[in-house]
Amino acid sequence: MGESKKRKRHRNKRGGKEEQPVLPSPCAKRTKLKEPSSFLQKMRARLSGGHFRMINEKLYTCTGEEALDYFKEEPSLFDVYHTGYKTQMSNWPEQPVNVIIKWLKKQSLSFVVADFGCGEALIAKSVKNEVFSLDLVSNDPNVIACNMENTPLDSSSVDVAIFCLSLMGTNYQSYLEESYRLLKPGGWLLIAEVKSRFDPNTGGADPKKFSNAISELGFSSVKQENQISKRKEIEWPMLKPCLYKRR
Repeated sequence: MGESKKRKRHRNKRGGKEEQPVLPSPCAKRTKLKEPSSFLQKMRARLSGGHFRMINEKLYTCTGEEALDYFKEEPSLFDVYHTGYKTQMSNWPEQPVNVIIKWLKKQSLSFVVADFGCGEALIAKSVKNEVFSLDLVSNDPNVIACNMENTPLDSSSVDVAIFCLSLMGTNYQSYLEESYRLLKPGGWLLIAEVKSRFDPNTGGADPKKFSNAISELGFSSVKQENQISKRKEIEWPMLKPCLYKRR
């Protein structure tokens, strides 16, 4: 009898199927799932990449003075740029700066170096030579913030001048002329650049014309000429800026 009464309590009024008791679901309160960290990382990377491309195009298509003013107005963009730069470089099979560092380590420790567009001053941190690290913004007490066409260094004061992916202004020739002023007779000029900027088939500069312009400035394959008595107007080729298609 007791069991029969229990069963009736769960029947509906029509005497049909038993009504099942409603039990609280253990999942009634669902916590909001967190977005996968990999997704957030991808989104941050895309945003960082977009900012990097925007700033990169700006630097390729303005003068050194305009670039200096650009970062003076918004210094935080310099960090944004170099964060994106490091991401881009991580995909390269070989880092140009590492090739330069390897070369420097084989040279005399007495060599004084000027690193134009030094970024995070990796060269200065990697060699024992005295290195003047030059860039548009200084987030490091050892970096000299300046327009690279007008540095505060003395004439004939360095043995090596380096441009590692830093010939970015429309007046890049002014940077090279400044490096010539800084170099001692017999000094070295090292340039590492993106190959596409020297590919005439894709709108880049003719590498022979660029080399000829460097020679006319006063450099040769093994030494720097001390003086040029009558310097003629040098015909500098236009270097192709690195532009990006909008996705």
